Amino acid sequence: MSIAVLFIVLFALILIGVPVAIALGVSALVCMLLFTSHDIGGIPEIFISAFKPTLMAIPMFILAGSLLSKGSAAKRIVDFAKSLVGHLPGGLPMSAILACIIFAAVSGSSPATVVAIGSVMFVAIKEAGYPKSYAIGAITTSGSLGILIPPSVVMIVYGVTASGLTDLNGKEISVSIESLFKAGIIPGLMIGFMMMLYAYIGAKRLGFKATQKESPKARLKSFGKAFWALLIIFIVIGGIYGGFFTATEAAGFAVVYAFIISVFVYRDLKLKDLYNVCLDAAITTSMIFLIIGFAVVFAHFLTSERIPHHIAQFLIEQNMSRWMFLIAVNIILFIMGQFMEPSSVVMIMTPLLLPIAVSLGIDPVHFGIMMVVNMEIGMITPPVGLNLFVASSLTGLNLKDVVVSVLPWLMVMVIGLILVTYIPQISLFLT
Repeated sequence: MSIAVLFIVLFALILIGVPVAIALGVSALVCMLLFTSHDIGGIPEIFISAFKPTLMAIPMFILAGSLLSKGSAAKRIVDFAKSLVGHLPGGLPMSAILACIIFAAVSGSSPATVVAIGSVMFVAIKEAGYPKSYAIGAITTSGSLGILIPPSVVMIVYGVTASGLTDLNGKEISVSIESLFKAGIIPGLMIGFMMMLYAYIGAKRLGFKATQKESPKARLKSFGKAFWALLIIFIVIGGIYGGFFTATEAAGFAVVYAFIISVFVYRDLKLKDLYNVCLDAAITTSMIFLIIGFAVVFAHFLTSERIPHHIAQFLIEQNMSRWMFLIAVNIILFIMGQFMEPSSVVMIMTPLLLPIAVSLGIDPVHFGIMMVVNMEIGMITPPVGLNLFVASSLTGLNLKDVVVSVLPWLMVMVIGLILVTYIPQISLFLT
């Protein structure tokens, strides 16, 4: 009864426009008052307990991405990508996708990737003779890789949430942010290159042919212009992978590095612009931190009432195997991703599903990557897919046309999700 009331109140509040963070807290509070003897005076303490040192990485990665996305880093990355694959059939869409893969590793943000690369490439692809829908679909979909290719804010949110849980046997679950970052590299590259292959095949069908390759000298020149933007990827990811610093330390370094190259190297960001850049980053961070705090209160109620245990018992009674459980999880996450922001879904569903997954023998890092890929799909599916609205605003097209343009590319991501779900080694190979 309590779980039914909990989710009815939660989704009712969301449907009438209450912010997700407040809806999480209110639904948990209502159920505590109705079904438990919890002292609600302890809620502020539970809220504050959510903010662990690891979370310091979130505002710093957001600020680093904001600093780079406001300058010329995106255009330099696009020019470098074009020098590599621009001569192939479908070269411009492939360049946009490759640029999205690279910029995702710089910004860690899906909407920022769509805006930064889309503003440079959308018109170029259209003017090259490709259908408008082709350009929109390629950029909108590949831009969603921003939350899978590290550094990723959603991965940090999952890692912090997961590390505070126990499985159904009472054993503590531990998930490091560094492991999640490593695990996201191969799935992100795999899905990105699947999209590039789709762009290549589609362009061949449309009659586009290969053009002259750029000379090695021209490619080297493009690389030189993009060098400082590209270097941040190798420093941050290489530093974490090599064990030189933690994800939080990498985030601090990324901010300082992004500031230096934007203001003093590329000189496309003035000191007077820093106020607005920091304000945008602060607003985004505040939204995420509110969700995290109230989601911990929500998770506290779930675990104290042993709701994951009751769900697990139900699944066992239905003789549900691990593979059937993964299918059910993907369906649930797909539906929720259509209506809610990724961090919200991760904070709500991780305490509910992860203890069951671990008890079924599913690696928590693999499960996290599967959740993130689902959230990517949620970013490009209506009615609340954020990237759809970003693309609509960027191109001036109505939302319906954007959705239709994205559908073929969405199927590529679904295939990628299936591979990630049922071949754990794709995620776990580097961990």
